[in-house]
Amino acid sequence: MSMSDAAGHLPKGGADRSQPRARVAAGDTSIDRRGRRRSAPAILSYGFRPFFLGAALWAALSVPIWVLLYFSGAEPPGPFSGLDWHVHEMLYGYLAAVIAGFALTAVPNWTGRLPLSGAPLAGLVALWLAGRIAVALLPWPNLVMAVDLAFPVVFALAIWREILAGKNIRNLPIAALITLFGVANLIHHLVRIVPDLAGFSERLALAVAATMIALVGGRIVPSFTRNWLARAKAARLPGSFGPVDRIALVAAVGALASWVVLPDHRGTALLLIAAGSVHLVRLARWQGIAAVREPIVFILHVGYLWLALALALLGLAILAPGAVPHSAALHALTAGAIATMTLAVMTRASLGHTGRPIASDPVTVAIYVLVTLGAALRVAAPFAGESYAALLAAGAALWSGAFLTFAVGYWKVLTGPRADLR
Repeated sequence: MSMSDAAGHLPKGGADRSQPRARVAAGDTSIDRRGRRRSAPAILSYGFRPFFLGAALWAALSVPIWVLLYFSGAEPPGPFSGLDWHVHEMLYGYLAAVIAGFALTAVPNWTGRLPLSGAPLAGLVALWLAGRIAVALLPWPNLVMAVDLAFPVVFALAIWREILAGKNIRNLPIAALITLFGVANLIHHLVRIVPDLAGFSERLALAVAATMIALVGGRIVPSFTRNWLARAKAARLPGSFGPVDRIALVAAVGALASWVVLPDHRGTALLLIAAGSVHLVRLARWQGIAAVREPIVFILHVGYLWLALALALLGLAILAPGAVPHSAALHALTAGAIATMTLAVMTRASLGHTGRPIASDPVTVAIYVLVTLGAALRVAAPFAGESYAALLAAGAALWSGAFLTFAVGYWKVLTGPRADLR
């Protein structure tokens, strides 16, 4: 199953890649039948290639840098403190690149329009990279903000243009979420001017990410699991979309919206705990245990489990901060749910969209093990007392190691030609 299934089906009457095929049939030799520019290197043929690779490399590099800053007490030369730089780059560096890679590959499948490739894609990647350099190294806040925001603005405009031009109304919520994510980046830069906004940006960005996991994950986890179990002739298949799924989505959106605006309110805590509980029920309907034999399917369930746990822990951290540290709950969402689900999608999409079998090899399994152990240690660290520093360092090493393993193990997959077109 392709990335088109990861976020919705094509509009009725539309055909996947019908436009590029028609152009090739009419004699256009500048593109292939999948809409990729023939003159472009393979890495610039589809958005997932450069952005998944860039996200992995940046996650593998920036976390060790943050740990060194944390233990040394040093500050980066850019406009942010060490902690704020870490938060900014995890959200608007690494995660933004993953979202870009996913959306730029999914949108052409939803709309039947040509994918962004070649020089335009290279330009968008350059904007993302310029933002990373500016935030890390330039001391002029206004210039850094202008450079850093160029990428999310251009990216959001490209997604809106393609979805509207393709009349793919069903996926307008994805465009809206991407826009909100860019607004959160802007707010993070404005905290120096309006200190009362501190924390709002992070919560808004994380709420967007969690909503995307609940929305898109709610499509791909049962769909991919059903396909695998059907091939394995399993007796029980994941439940179809129904009332539980609708309740879970409404509960998540409501709880996360309340958390963004009222992060310390008791009502917010109860909503988060309720949302986490409903998502556990939702996950249980998808027969994840039956898919444990295929890690590339099972890891999707692990990522969604992290989401349910994170929502509940965020609520408990409000009600009983002495028992459940906020840092533990926050990293259950970031290092746990977001990282696990992004790596699950990155591995699966990279294989499927390069003409390779969607199955786990030892490298892929190692990625999943490393990110799971790393997230577990990072969540456990605030509970560990004097062992906090040791668990923090170990968790960071394992977590960043997962992304480094992806970058190295999938390098040829992302930079080379499709396996079925050699």
